[in-house]
Amino acid sequence: MALRINDTVPDFTAETDQGSIGFHDWIGDSWAILFSHPKDFTPVCTTEFGAVAQLSDEWAKRGTKVIGISVDGAEDHRKWKGDIESFAGASAGFPIIADEGLDVSKMFDMLPAEAYLPDGRTPADSATVRSVFIIGPDKQLKLSMTYPMTVGRNFGEVLRALDALQTTYQQPIAAPANWEVGQDVIVATSLDDAAAEEKYGTLDKKLPYLRFAKSPA
Repeated sequence: MALRINDTVPDFTAETDQGSIGFHDWIGDSWAILFSHPKDFTPVCTTEFGAVAQLSDEWAKRGTKVIGISVDGAEDHRKWKGDIESFAGASAGFPIIADEGLDVSKMFDMLPAEAYLPDGRTPADSATVRSVFIIGPDKQLKLSMTYPMTVGRNFGEVLRALDALQTTYQQPIAAPANWEVGQDVIVATSLDDAAAEEKYGTLDKKLPYLRFAKSPA
């Protein structure tokens, strides 16, 4: 069954390069990002995991935990981190789940239920394990993205999306196209003008259904 926005994400126990975790307990009251890749020691994924490592201070500022997942083992993860850190010039302090049995990949609908890893497999055998899941402190899926093998993920965009999700979380507002921190937000149509102005101040009314307001702090 597909995992959809606002579904509670699966809870599971898994081994990582930093020991065993229970996923919901690991998330705690934080935001979390689960990002996957099809195989260790692969070129595009090395650049991506390096980008995540370089953004460690930014994740921390936003109260967000990051965790990788691969269908390789924990010992391979530990060895691969040396390459990641050498390339990125940054510490890869986040854990990486060892999903050798494909259990987590299937829970998150990255692989079909009948999938298996053949002997001598290549990254193409698990190519769909190239996704990003942003999860709220309520353990619900807030955003997901899946990329093909040939396109490296833009973690600057993941960071921007996280900012938008945190700004609009449990608020009757939305982020417009290309929104960045500090820019105006859109007020939901569930609020009439009077209620919207009481809550967010002066409105910039572009259309009856398109009203901008200053972004809340």
